[in-house]
Amino acid sequence: MAKKTHVKVRLVPEANPDSAFYYYVKKPAGGEKAKVKLKAKKYNPVTRKHEIFVEKKLPPHSK
Repeated sequence: MAKKTHVKVRLVPEANPDSAFYYYVKKPAGGEKAKVKLKAKKYNPVTRKHEIFVEKKLPPHSK
């Protein structure tokens, strides 16, 4: 089986990380870009403004 080329990460608002709204994005699994934390300007419908979203770890899931 091949190695994964991308990892799923969650982007949360920088100003309010506990917000109910977040984005899921794919990030490279290896190389130089894998070591850099993602930061993107995205639309937040809760505040109805464009804000800076930063990368956070995915929450643990339960089975």
